[in-house]
Amino acid sequence: MDSETCFLTLPDRRLAYQQCRGAVDKNSKKAPDILFLGGFASDMTGSKAKFLNQECRTANRGYLRFDYRGHGQSSGRFEDGTIGDWFDDALTVFDRLTEGPQLVIGSSMGGWIGLLLARARPERVAGFIGIAAAPDFTEELIVPTLTPVQREQLEREGAIYDDEAPPDRRAPMTKKLIDEARGRLVLREPLVLRGPAHLLQGQMDRDVPWQHALKIAERLTAPSVRVTLIKDGDHSLSRPEDLSLLWHVIQGFF
Repeated sequence: MDSETCFLTLPDRRLAYQQCRGAVDKNSKKAPDILFLGGFASDMTGSKAKFLNQECRTANRGYLRFDYRGHGQSSGRFEDGTIGDWFDDALTVFDRLTEGPQLVIGSSMGGWIGLLLARARPERVAGFIGIAAAPDFTEELIVPTLTPVQREQLEREGAIYDDEAPPDRRAPMTKKLIDEARGRLVLREPLVLRGPAHLLQGQMDRDVPWQHALKIAERLTAPSVRVTLIKDGDHSLSRPEDLSLLWHVIQGFF
């Protein structure tokens, strides 16, 4: 059962979100609530976001998922968005809709947003889980692989598309996004977290090489940093066994 979709109305945008409140047991220590951050061109109806909603409701644990501007049910055009815009959405949702410590879970691009969030609100991010986390993906994974034809197209048209993606999922990679992202890079210096971190990474991931997870781990300074490589896992990590592993990791955090 899904939670009700609500909207956070701001002067320049309208952000869709779903939230379930956790039960408060005064006789025991409350585990941090969970904030899920989706990936590039994904929305809160994805399999991982829905799975977490179901599990958190069953466990009476607080949970929040939302759509960045230009994604899902939120306002705006996807092609106008940047990492800075989507981080601002996450920070606004974090500040206005959550209270207390949060376990931040970032999928793909959401891992980048989550690490930016942890840097901005270190006292409230109790832990971080990356699922095929892709911080700095524009500069680390996209730009180095561009062909001369793609570079020319990016300059001429302002966007390129992944021709290998299904037609309904060919989201534009814009020059505006790539240029703006250079001011949001997080892997050029140590990343300090007050809580533990765990990175789940498929070794069959065609979008984020598994070595990228090791690079993230090298940059992280945290009480505990773990990397789990799933040999037959793809970028989505949405199979039943992947989702079961995710929940197992969450349960072992606190």
